[in-house]
Amino acid sequence: MSGPVNLAPGFERGPDGVARPAWANANELMRDYYDSEWGFPVRDERGLFERLSLEAFQSGLAWSTILVKRPAFRRAFANFDVEMLAEWGEHDIEQLLLDASIVRNRRKIEATLNNAQACLKLREHGGLAKLVWTYASTQPLTVRSHPEAPSETDASRELARELKRHSFRHVGPVTIQALMDATGVAGIRDGVS
Repeated sequence: MSGPVNLAPGFERGPDGVARPAWANANELMRDYYDSEWGFPVRDERGLFERLSLEAFQSGLAWSTILVKRPAFRRAFANFDVEMLAEWGEHDIEQLLLDASIVRNRRKIEATLNNAQACLKLREHGGLAKLVWTYASTQPLTVRSHPEAPSETDASRELARELKRHSFRHVGPVTIQALMDATGVAGIRDGVS
């Protein structure tokens, strides 16, 4: 009879017995996100734009806060429709600042609308998905706990610079590393393609 399996540092078993990084076991919403989304490839413009926007809103906050508010963000930001958001202006910003169901940060709201415009312009160069996936790792994603996971890498610094060159805002290397990890760009989880 074998003894208990040792878990990697920073991993723990959830109430369902599945081993996950500690951050992914915080609550049911985080477990579901980790099990069904985190590290799996997102290859479409809308999906990447939503995740980029949410990662920017997350800066300084817990990811679980953003996940709880994600349905409200989708409603408030027209399901992250790039073409619609690129047309929004000051009146829309003021309306968003009144919406208590989202994170009401003027700079982040303005960055999201700016990034929609930048995303449209980027289509002339192949689009957001093409640019982001240019930085994809060919290695499987190594799932690590927060203390062991890099907050930024050479790839996230390079992609952040390239996004800024295309007029994106709130896209620092830490935000971009989180995006890359969450969308499979830093390495695809479990061999999913």
